[in-house]
Amino acid sequence: MELNDHIPLAHRMRPKGLEELLGQEHITGPGGFIHAVLRSKRPRSMILWGPPGSGKTTLAQIVFKETGLPIESYSAVSSGIKEIKDVMEKAKRRFKEEGRPTILFVDELHRFNKSQQAAFLPYVERGMVVLIGTTTQNPSFEIIPPLLSRCRVLTLRPIGEEDMVKILKNALQDTERGIGRLGLSMEGEALRFLAVISGGDARVALNRLEEVSFLAQERGLNRIDMEILREIIRDAPLYYDKGGEEHYNLISAFIKSMRGSDPQATLYWLYRMLEAGEDRRFILRRIIRFASEDVGPKDPFALVLAVAAAQGFEMVGSPEGELLLAQASVYMAEAPKDNSLYLAEKMVSEEIRRSGHLPVPLHLRNPVTKLMEGLGYGKGYLYPHEDPERSQDYLPGALKGKIFYRGPKGIKDE
Repeated sequence: MELNDHIPLAHRMRPKGLEELLGQEHITGPGGFIHAVLRSKRPRSMILWGPPGSGKTTLAQIVFKETGLPIESYSAVSSGIKEIKDVMEKAKRRFKEEGRPTILFVDELHRFNKSQQAAFLPYVERGMVVLIGTTTQNPSFEIIPPLLSRCRVLTLRPIGEEDMVKILKNALQDTERGIGRLGLSMEGEALRFLAVISGGDARVALNRLEEVSFLAQERGLNRIDMEILREIIRDAPLYYDKGGEEHYNLISAFIKSMRGSDPQATLYWLYRMLEAGEDRRFILRRIIRFASEDVGPKDPFALVLAVAAAQGFEMVGSPEGELLLAQASVYMAEAPKDNSLYLAEKMVSEEIRRSGHLPVPLHLRNPVTKLMEGLGYGKGYLYPHEDPERSQDYLPGALKGKIFYRGPKGIKDE
């Protein structure tokens, strides 16, 4: 075993220049922001936002190499406010003495709290520091607005299938940095399967390729096929950041699929969440809300079924109880839709905020004491069971005739 073998394949195959970086041509190709920065040799503060394995750190390193500016780098996981201030002062002195800014590379920028992020502001503002941060989280939620306004946000995409196949082929053929010296070939079906199952993450794809190549060596094989590949990926977890954007993306797709009456997509997004370990009770709560918000009075049984599924899950638990989620989800997708309750909720809330606390009409007040009765409480109230034909007003006078709830579609307002 050579010394190089101790370095993970994904690290050995890290692109050294833009020509080797695949999948991000929208920012690295001609006309792209990174391409323009490298041509001018004048980097700008930027936030590289993208999923794991999309090339954020690699892209930052290429910028460092091509611009030739001094670099300070550290991770938000292990650095505190003291380290930030020390680095900022060092950059300030360098700027005064040499007239050059310092590139400050911050990995996982979203892990810094607001006060730590704010410490960068005056130095970025004056051009003493060029901040290059990476994050897997949506900057709109995780980065303070003043810092966000001073940086260009570049969105990196998951690596597409075709580019992932090229990355894997390069690793298979490269005899210096890759595993080309092993003389392994890979079936086309297996190559594409690995490219797809890696979920756009080049690091995952290369790590799995390295694992399967070790297994092939141990068995004296010179060809990687689907059978040996399945052994490696059988229990591989799906990428899913429960507290991050993907959590909201998947539940949004699930809700919209039910609302769009598509049971196939509903089941797909449901099991994407279940396979990734999403909290089953969180999904059930959303199904219950959906039963009132999107199905509503058009099918009152939907709410009964949703609540029954939640109660049943508490009795059965996982994994058996997950079928209850599927049953409730498919029912919601196929049920007739009516959002009149949801619209009424919004309208009545807006009206209350607009008109304030209007007094309860006297005829609707309960005359508990003689004093209250003398003040007119309850006077003129019509008891509907005794006089069902006569109508009376129940809203405050200022809202007489106001319509909030219009009932299921097709039901005429009375």
